[in-house]
Amino acid sequence: MRYYIETLGCPKNQVDSDKLGGLLEHRGYERAISVEGADLVVANTCAFIEAAREESIDTVLDLAQRRREGARLVVTGCLAERYADELATSLPEVDVVAGFGQEFAAVTPVRVRRSPRSDFDLLNLPRPAAEAPWAYLKIAEGCDRRCGFCAIPSFRGDQRSRTPEAVLEEARSLAAGGVRELVLVAQDLASWGIDRRRRRDGREAAEPLDDATDQPLVGLVEQLAREADRVRLLYLYPSSLTPRLIEAILATGVAYFDLSLQHVARAHLRRMRRWGDSDRFLERIDRIRSLEPTATFRSSFILGYPGETEDDHRALLAFLESAQLDWAGFFPFSPEEGTPAAIAPDQVDPALALERLREASETQDAITARRRDDLVGTRQVLLVDAPGVARSVHECPEIDGIVEVDRRREVGSMFEAEIVASRGVDVVAR
Repeated sequence: MRYYIETLGCPKNQVDSDKLGGLLEHRGYERAISVEGADLVVANTCAFIEAAREESIDTVLDLAQRRREGARLVVTGCLAERYADELATSLPEVDVVAGFGQEFAAVTPVRVRRSPRSDFDLLNLPRPAAEAPWAYLKIAEGCDRRCGFCAIPSFRGDQRSRTPEAVLEEARSLAAGGVRELVLVAQDLASWGIDRRRRRDGREAAEPLDDATDQPLVGLVEQLAREADRVRLLYLYPSSLTPRLIEAILATGVAYFDLSLQHVARAHLRRMRRWGDSDRFLERIDRIRSLEPTATFRSSFILGYPGETEDDHRALLAFLESAQLDWAGFFPFSPEEGTPAAIAPDQVDPALALERLREASETQDAITARRRDDLVGTRQVLLVDAPGVARSVHECPEIDGIVEVDRRREVGSMFEAEIVASRGVDVVAR
């Protein structure tokens, strides 16, 4: 029996797919290199915004058409969890719709519409060895925040942090298999462990602000830095970026800060049910650059959230010029069922949102190009991900640009080289 998994969405979904693959192999399956060669085809879907849902449906239909006769098609992931009943009735091509924690991995094929709830824990399942010299390491599931635009808590639930022992065990297993860079992911990474502390002593979870003395993630990062050459953190909520956490990140040697900002205008962020404003964000960025001038910054922003004004948009453009982020992503607002934003007044015309998105993207594209040009002439330690493809600490895998290197360099090797040219988002090393 052979399986094939198609993964859509964020890095957290990729970890889920890796663990599903490990579970299937434990059940006797072997991995197929193509849909056509599989007895079990799995679509691990995304449902974060409308565009992601559309892509997920298109992918499911494509897989249904390409699978061989007699192969089962399973839809799992966020779309399956959030719209299980609708999928089960509207997609006759699908054999199983399985949300989180639902079992579908029986060795003997069974044609059912929805599978029963199981007690297996996807978060803590073992995973097969990584194929690349880097790997995502998911340290928590769910989110305790309630941002106005986000439906994730409605189907992923409240934050559930893994134990330090479970995280370290997986990290050591990955490192033993050749992984040299661990990329930590979670919906709200900097709050890792706070929910476990709350459950342990019965207190409400505290926000790890600047005066915090006990931010569990700090200790975890310090431990993980002893297990791999690089530790990279993704999805940091800005109010949780404490001085101690900044120091811990810088001590790893990977001065890469992926900040979940979403916007910068104070009143607009309050409409989003978010913390912060442009001045506070710039203060944190400046603080980090005073400690490490070559630090790399990434963020993402929503354009066209209900109530967004021209003044709000101008504030975002001014912030981009002041912050000089290395990387940024821009997304049009998507009204998600069940969220406050979906029924909020002052909805922004989608065409206007796209116009604002294009303007912000053009502004950031020029900044990113300059930041990449600034690397020319510097020497960087590179990790080879694939023949001819490497990364320094300034590039996150699968998200940012790459460093072009000699194809003869061994995958998984690390070496120092000079950056000699920039080509858009990519640079060339010699």
